[in-house]
Parts: sequence; C-alpha cells; structure tokens
Amino acid sequence: MHKILDNLIRMIHSKEMGSSTESHGSTIHVPLHTCVLKSRTTANRLFAIVYSFAILALLYHHCIALLHSFTIVSLLILLADAVLAFMWATSQAFRMCPVERRVFIENLEHYAKESDYPRLDVFICTADPYKEPPMCVLNTALSVMAYDYPTEKLSVYVSDDGGSKLTLFAFMEAARFATHWLPYCKKNKIVERCPDAYFKSNNSWFPETDRIKMMYENMRVRVENVVQEGTISRDYMTNEGESEAFSRWTDEFTPQNHPPVVQVLLEHSKDKDVTGHTMPNLVYVARGKSMNLPHNFKAGALNVLLRVSATMTNAPVILTLDTDMYSNDPQTPVRVLCYLLDPGMDPKLGYVQFPQIFHGINENDIYGGQLKLEFQIDASGMDGLVGPTYVGTGCFFRRGVFFGGPSETPELNQDHLVNESINSKEVLAMAHHVADCNFEKQTKWGTEMGLRYGSLVEDVYTGYLLQCKGWKSIFCNPKRPAFLGNSPINLHSILNQIMRWSVGLLEVAFCRYSPITFGVKSINPLTGLCYAHYAFWSIWSIPITIYAFVPQLALLNCASIFPKASDPWFLLYIFLFLGAYGQECLEFMLDGESIQRWWNNQRMWTIRGLSSFIFGLAEYLLKFIGISTFGFNVTSKVVDEEQSKRYNQGIFDFGVPSPLFLPITTAAVINLVSFLWGIVHVLKQRDLEGLFMQMLLAGFAIVNCWPLYEAMVLRTDEGKMPVKITLISITLAWALYLVSPVVS
Repeated sequence: MHKILDNLIRMIHSKEMGSSTESHGSTIHVPLHTCVLKSRTTANRLFAIVYSFAILALLYHHCIALLHSFTIVSLLILLADAVLAFMWATSQAFRMCPVERRVFIENLEHYAKESDYPRLDVFICTADPYKEPPMCVLNTALSVMAYDYPTEKLSVYVSDDGGSKLTLFAFMEAARFATHWLPYCKKNKIVERCPDAYFKSNNSWFPETDRIKMMYENMRVRVENVVQEGTISRDYMTNEGESEAFSRWTDEFTPQNHPPVVQVLLEHSKDKDVTGHTMPNLVYVARGKSMNLPHNFKAGALNVLLRVSATMTNAPVILTLDTDMYSNDPQTPVRVLCYLLDPGMDPKLGYVQFPQIFHGINENDIYGGQLKLEFQIDASGMDGLVGPTYVGTGCFFRRGVFFGGPSETPELNQDHLVNESINSKEVLAMAHHVADCNFEKQTKWGTEMGLRYGSLVEDVYTGYLLQCKGWKSIFCNPKRPAFLGNSPINLHSILNQIMRWSVGLLEVAFCRYSPITFGVKSINPLTGLCYAHYAFWSIWSIPITIYAFVPQLALLNCASIFPKASDPWFLLYIFLFLGAYGQECLEFMLDGESIQRWWNNQRMWTIRGLSSFIFGLAEYLLKFIGISTFGFNVTSKVVDEEQSKRYNQGIFDFGVPSPLFLPITTAAVINLVSFLWGIVHVLKQRDLEGLFMQMLLAGFAIVNCWPLYEAMVLRTDEGKMPVKITLISITLAWALYLVSPVVS
C-alpha cells in the first residue's frame, strides 16, 4: 500500500516538481515552484493501517455482543461506531499524500515579461448593505485594485445581489478615492493595501499619509451616513451622470424584482490617477431579478459576472472573492502566474485555491472559526491528489473551466476579443442583456456552463464537478496570507452558517453525482473519499448525539454498557479514543497551532454535532420530502461592540433563545447529573470498574461543557444562556431520563 501511494504521488506531480525554460538557445534551470511530500506522510500511512485493524476489531466485538444479547442500546452504540469508522476512513484520504509547495516569484521574469501577463478579472460578491456594510466591500475592492499588476490588464467587477443604490454610491466614492490610494500604495511600496487594515496597523507613515487618511475617513463618513439614512442626498452627487445612474431606482425597483444595472465606474482607457497613470476597470453589476424566476443565490450572481465580464474584458484568468476577503499581499496574482505560465504544468490545471484565513480571531479561537482542519490541513492533503476543492473565495480560475464548449452567444466565447470601449452603447447593451434574469432560460448555464446549481454550497459542488471532468487544482498557502477575511464572533451566527453548509453538502452527497459512487470512479478513489467526507459532514451528529446521551442515561440507570476496566477490550476503546484525538492534536501543533486552540476546535466539533449538524440533517430530510425549503441567509458582517468585547475576552456568547442551543444544553445537564450520580453510586457500591468508561465519557463532556454551565448559571451579562433555553433543557433532560428505562 505504501509503495502504491508513493507511485501515485509521483505520477500526479511528475510535471510539477520544477521547470526550466529555453532562453537564446540555452536551458535556464530556474524553477517557478516546487512540490514535496510532507514528512509526516509515512507516519500517517502506518498509523492508518494499525488504526484500521483496531476499528475492525471493535466492530467485530460489537457484532458478536449483539448476536449474544440484542438491545436497543447496543444497536445504537454499533451505529455510532460504524458512522465514526466511516468518517474516520474518509478523513484518512486527506492524510495519504499531503504536500507542501513553494513559489519563486523572482524567477518569473525568465518566463514572461510583464507585458505578456494575462488579463485578470476580479469578481466580488455582496448581497445586503445592512448585513455586509459597503465599507467592508469597497475595502476589499480597493485592496485588489492596488495589486502589483499591470492596471490595463486588471478589471474589478462588483456583484450587488441586493440591488442597492447605497452600494452603488459607496463604489462611486471608492472610485474617486482609488485615484489617490493606488499611487500612494505603489509609490511607498505598501504591502497592506486594504485601507482600513493599513490605517489600523500604523506600520508605516509617510508625508502624505495624513492627507490620504483624512480622505478615507471623509469617504467612510459619507458612505456610513448614506447607509444609515437609507437615501442619497443630492449634495453627495458630483455630476449629472451619477444622478442619472440613481434614477434607475424607481418605486417598482425592489431587491427581488428589478431590471439589470451595469455601471462602469472606472475605465482604464480613459480614467487616470492623480499621477497620470491609468486606472484598472471598475464595474458595478446588479443582475436582473424576478419574483417568478429562481436566482440561484451566489452561484447565479457569479454566473452573471462571468457573462458580463465576457462581453467587456473577457480576461482568461478570474479571481473570485467574498465581500470581506481583502487582499493581504499585492503580489498574489504574480504568485499564481508561477503556476499558470509554467510550460511544464499540466494543461488541465483549472484553478489555484488560496486558504481562507481570518483576522480578528481571538487568542484561543474559542469558536474554532479559523476552521484550520478544513481550510488548510485537509486542503494540503487534497493537493497531493488532484488538488483542493473550491471554497468560494480566494480562487484564481482559468476562464475556460466554466465553458463546456462554444456559446450560442458569440460574445460569451472564451476566445472573444473585446475591441470596443467597455462604456460604449453596444458593449453596455450586451452586458445588460446577459445580466437579465431571463437570459439563462433554455441554456446550459448552471448545469454544464459556469458555476453549478443544485446545492447551497455552490463552491464545493462546482469544484467537485470540475474535477470529475478532469480539471486539476493547486493549493497555494504562502507564509504571508494572500487574503484575510472576517469570521463571525457570535456563536449563533457561526452555528447557523454551519447548518446552511450542512444542508448544501447533503445535497451534494445525495445528488446523481454523489462522491461516494460517482466521485471515486470519475476522479480517483482517494479524492472521491475526500469529497465524501465533506458531503456527509452532518452525519457526525449521529455518533456525537448517541455518545452524548446514551451512555449517560444508562449510567443514571446503573447499567454498564462498556467493557470493564480490567477487560482487554477496554484498552481497545482507549486506544481508539486517544489515537483519533492524538492524531488531530499533533496535526494542529505541526501546523503551528497551540494545544488550547486544538482543544477549542474539538469542543466546537462537539457543539456543531449537537446543533448545526442535527438541524442541518433534519432540514435536509424535511426539504427532501417537500415539507421545508431552505433559503440562503447572508451571514451578518456587522460587529456588535459588546459581543466583540466578550469575544476578545474568550467568553462564549449565547444570548439568543435559539432552538440550536437546546440539544447542547440538554446534553450538558444530563452529563453533569449522570456524573454526579455515578460518583454517589461508586461510593455506595464500591463498583467503579463496571461504570468507569461511562464516568470517563461524562467527565470528558463536563469539561467540554464548562462554558455552557457558566452561561446557564454563573453569568449575568447579555451573552448568558437565556433562562427559557435552560428551563426547557432541564425539562427535556428529565423526560429523557423517564423514558430511558423503557429504551434500555
């Protein structure tokens, strides 16, 4: 097995380990990038073999016990361990071929001149000016407009899916400020080119910094005032062109029912900065919407940007970004070119994915918001196969991956050359045409072209289907993060976001292209298992829920359901528990994270399993039988001052009487009561050996649940657990105790 995997990695990366180029008849050996297996790979493979035998032994033990004495409890424990075994097995696919990459930007000059760089279109999506403040979006746009990249080859498209004139106003302000900000960054070689992040960091100060900062603050005040008032005063409009643009917002214009709006705010052939240099293109797009037609959420918005940009600039390279994911490194596009322009690279390379990394995370990451395992550790594991999945932001695509063949509209073909001004009547007319809500009728958009429809996680689904078609990808994780975003600092927002992802991933799991059946054949077995692990994410709720309640209820009834501490099978349980937790802890530490962060991450895994995953699974089942439909809910980027203060202090924020908190608090109550009852029983009966495993589980749960006990009993601030939730949880715990003798 070890040799087979080694051969697999050599085959996959035989063309990626380095490259050379011809110059004036001689070969210059200057690699653009390198790719090597991580040193932990051999240990991962050996551990997987040993652990697999241990799992098989445990399942064998369960089956024999079940044949001798059938009970509902033993059946539930077998179900829990079978699901844990499946999820563990799929997770090992990430650990078979993890790789590390390194890029040599300084060698790119041997392969291409700056004038030969491909054009780049940047897509930024926003949907609600109140949940996603326009200042956040325009900071992201300004950070990429200031890239160290030829401005005549750079275009930024902003999709406003809320169709708000407030967002358009904000970008009109951004266009004016950009004429000062871009030359300031390039003249002073600023690295942090997001204005908000730069002025907060105070890393460098130059003679004109105070003036630029004053301009930024004035812009911020104007934008925030307009958003707060909900209307745009004529005093803020500087010319008739702006007044005409806003005139399209009539009384009939609503966020869910309006014609398309495409507004060119900057055009590189006409607009110049204060030093006389050309500006990149900046285009505002609000796609047409109708209450009678599906709009397919973010995937639909990105597909409109694909079409609009094709009619205007048609760049061969595309970068997609979320609202808050600003550029943290101005050389990121050049880093990507080290892969795209490498003549030795596999021609089926479709995209280069950067990790989602968040700023503002508190010291110990109490909510596991960095998602280190999913966004970085697992991604490097997939990179050793055919590449990581698309995660919705920080991804550079070749435009060709989104087109299955020639388009019926010539202007949308990937080889279409745009020779006219992007502000010409003909180009704008075509842009409005392809942005209309009726354009996709009777077309292949969303099925064979563009981002794929059919799942709330359109990013993962699209990346998966692209790889099924043979496209490959690369995970680029430089020391300085290429992009930085905001993670929710409110527990309820995080759990809602995870629940939405869970529903979308289940849609992938049970679609006609399910990774567990179609994926393992179309891509390769290991990558198929990786996608299966993502797709079945929410079934973690099954073993977590069973182990959070069943052993503890049995303990309350003085029933032993695990081997005694003196039984050899007890050691198997301990090995499996420590092995799984130990491997993940080691991975976190090898990636530079603290033990405390790992502990908080595993706690959040439990919390998600008892909230987001349960409700996500239930929501999907209801939707499947036609009882419920899950809509897209934008995660709020607005930060509450008191919540922010508690978060920075490492204090959990509950505060909302949400049903999501009921299973967690009920489990916390049952585990505490069962542990205390177990202590009393042991002191009376002097029989710890038979109940030791159940006591251990309850004690482990209590340590994990400590923030809940604080929120339920000890705290008085607004972030405490609502009394209503606490009382309902106690009632549910009592009801479960009453029915537990019948079940057992």
